[in-house]
Amino acid sequence: MNKKILLIEDSLTFRNYLELQLTQAGYDVFSAVNIAEAREILAHQPDFLCCILDFCLPDGPNGEAIELALTYQHKVIVLSARFQAEVREQMLAKGVVDYLLKDNTASVSYLLALVQRLEKNKHHKCLVVDDSVTIRNHVVQLLQHQYIDTIEAENGEQALTLLKQDPAITFVITDHDMPEKDGIAMIQEIRQTWNRNQLAVLGLSASDDPILTAQFLKAGANDFLNKPFHPEEFYCRIHQILDMKEANDELYRMANQDALTGLWNRRYLFNQACNGCQDRNIAMLDIDHFKQVNDTYGHDGGDSALITIAKILQLYFPEDVVARFGGEEFCIQACGEFDNFVERLDKLRQRVEQTTIYHNGTEIRVTISIGVAIAQPSLDTQIKLADDRLYMAKENGRNRVIAH
Repeated sequence: MNKKILLIEDSLTFRNYLELQLTQAGYDVFSAVNIAEAREILAHQPDFLCCILDFCLPDGPNGEAIELALTYQHKVIVLSARFQAEVREQMLAKGVVDYLLKDNTASVSYLLALVQRLEKNKHHKCLVVDDSVTIRNHVVQLLQHQYIDTIEAENGEQALTLLKQDPAITFVITDHDMPEKDGIAMIQEIRQTWNRNQLAVLGLSASDDPILTAQFLKAGANDFLNKPFHPEEFYCRIHQILDMKEANDELYRMANQDALTGLWNRRYLFNQACNGCQDRNIAMLDIDHFKQVNDTYGHDGGDSALITIAKILQLYFPEDVVARFGGEEFCIQACGEFDNFVERLDKLRQRVEQTTIYHNGTEIRVTISIGVAIAQPSLDTQIKLADDRLYMAKENGRNRVIAH
């Protein structure tokens, strides 16, 4: 991922402070004190996440550095020692990401958060829903200024179809008054499948109805904004929505993923649905003689073995639910034909047996035992049956699959 930033600032003290803050945050900072130096850097380093520049420079006192950076189609954040409303509006109209005062440490904190927001925005895709082509184009342009990918729909019905087709969509911006299906009706239908944490929604409307905001929020919108809106307020709302979504995603990950292997954990396994399949297959598998691995190579060696097995599981069952059940025990839930599932498990077993795990200059070899069960009335019952067959595999010599 691009971590390069161009910093153009003639104040040595402020430049050094910003460079330190950005470098400590993991960014590769290229510094210039004037437009001449900036032009030389831009000629040889064309790929920047953004350019952070002072509005007033010795060889460009009237924002000339902004034009230079925009010529290279970079995202631009402008710093200024004093607030000028007219200049601020001019800069934002040109497509500058933001215009910040450098009069206090709070501005620097906001700047760092803004840079990090730009970087994270590359992982987001927005569905823009509005029957007005002009409004859609304006919203799309604003989003693209901040690295947010977009897709468009002209009414709620079309938007719902696109949502089902494109799982990469992370949030929705929608108008209210549209043909076929309005914004509120669309949100109500969205919430039947996705909650507020899974898919964020920002409602927009030019209506002067004072209760429309409450109607949007009660229907399930995360936030609401009246049209016409100022780009700065629009960005603040978007940033807040995405910050909340990412925080919730991280909390969900921490609650449902195993910290060591990155697999789903036992909590997730029992709480998730099986996508409605009728042929749910369950496999319980265990690393053979795992205590000996820990005793011989230490717990770090055991962790290396667990991580390696987890990667192999994800390789062989990429579309299925793979969970670390506890300790050295794993569970796989897959839908489909049972015999094919058992065949895939045996290939997995062979792959593990043939894999060398390298740890601190030593080689670790392990095998796994697997018990399998076809669909049962409940997940608990099915796991118990698969677990019983896992112990049968252990008692019959290990390194084998028992499915009957």
